[in-house]
Amino acid sequence: MVYFYPIFYYHINAGNSHQLQIEGFDIKDLKTRYGSWALVAGASEGLGAAYAEALAKHGFNLILIARREHKLLELAGSLGKKYKIEVQSHALDLAKISDIIDILEKDALDIGLLVYNAAYAPIAPFSKVSKEQLDMVTDVNVKGPLLLSKYVSKNMIEQQRGAIILMSSLAGTQGSPKLVAYSASKAFNAILAEGLWGELRSQGIDVLASVAGAIRTPGYAAAQKKSAPGTLDADTVVTKTLNALGKRPVVVPGLTNKIARLLMGRLLPRTWAISMMKKNTESLQ
Repeated sequence: MVYFYPIFYYHINAGNSHQLQIEGFDIKDLKTRYGSWALVAGASEGLGAAYAEALAKHGFNLILIARREHKLLELAGSLGKKYKIEVQSHALDLAKISDIIDILEKDALDIGLLVYNAAYAPIAPFSKVSKEQLDMVTDVNVKGPLLLSKYVSKNMIEQQRGAIILMSSLAGTQGSPKLVAYSASKAFNAILAEGLWGELRSQGIDVLASVAGAIRTPGYAAAQKKSAPGTLDADTVVTKTLNALGKRPVVVPGLTNKIARLLMGRLLPRTWAISMMKKNTESLQ
């Protein structure tokens, strides 16, 4: 089983800029705005670990969930010691989301911010993807964020505050050959976040889909031999995503990726966009 963080790229090159303040409140006030506990699902390395570090810097106590216990324990110990925060780690498979929710219910912590980062991406023509792999895509990429958002939002509604971040991908902007199930699941996450944003923002809850392009993570390095134009460091994606909380329902980190989403999602005919994706996905392994 291999988990990948949100990936994809386009052959466009442009610069990037950092936004340091969210409209309405300073980024430093995240803990005050949302509460003392943050949950990061898919936190052992790469983008998830970058989210954990950033939230620890803001003073959040952390609940970290991932499958690989040794990496999770190492990260939890490091962040707890460095930032003097409480860190709970659960070495669990996000394909078994009901079991995870049962554990969270027993702990009964006031989770004010959720980051759902984990994703499973079988890279192969659809005809060669097994039923078991498709079940995994559904469990991790669809049921996971759907049910975990349902769970945390109940308390957030009672508290009239909170935030939910769902990681999507540029691969979900259009059909993506060789990543068919993954790209469809990432489109689901973006639409889910938009709907939740529309329902929950009047109750003090910020919901955001981060539509990421290529990110320098171990998962991306394993799938792609060289960095594509527009590839961002995980810390940059985290900063831009957190800065967008409370401002809009969708953020696309990086100017290159913003242009790519506009072209592929709106300006180009769908047949062209899909054909371009097919050429780009041929090198994925």
